[in-house]
Parts: sequence; structure tokens; C-alpha cells
Amino acid sequence: MAKKLTKLDKVNESININRYDNGFMVEVGGRDKENDWKTAKVLCATEAEMLDVVKEWNSMELDS
Repeated sequence: MAKKLTKLDKVNESININRYDNGFMVEVGGRDKENDWKTAKVLCATEAEMLDVVKEWNSMELDS
């Protein structure tokens, strides 16, 4: 599985998932390596791809 949240070093406690006719968009906020706020918006064509992004988010360090 290729990582999708590479621009983020730490992630927020919540994510946003939008369901569309042709797939999903997962939006994750957090901080990059320079400690700047960033938002990653990942388009997913399948449910499996969307779940992979959620699992990746869940495995990352929280920005708390």
C-alpha cells in the first residue's frame, strides 16, 4: 500500500470523509515536518482505498 498522507508528520484527532457518486474524499489535517499546519485531501476511487487512508491516519502520531 502506497502512503497517501506523506505531507503530514502528525495528524489531528479527527478526519472528514465525503462520499460521492464516483468515490470518496478523505480530508486529514495536521502538521508537516516544519511544524506548519497542512491539510491532505485524498481522492479514493474505491472503499478499500478509502479504508487504507483511514488506517494510515490511525497509525500516525497525533498532534496534541
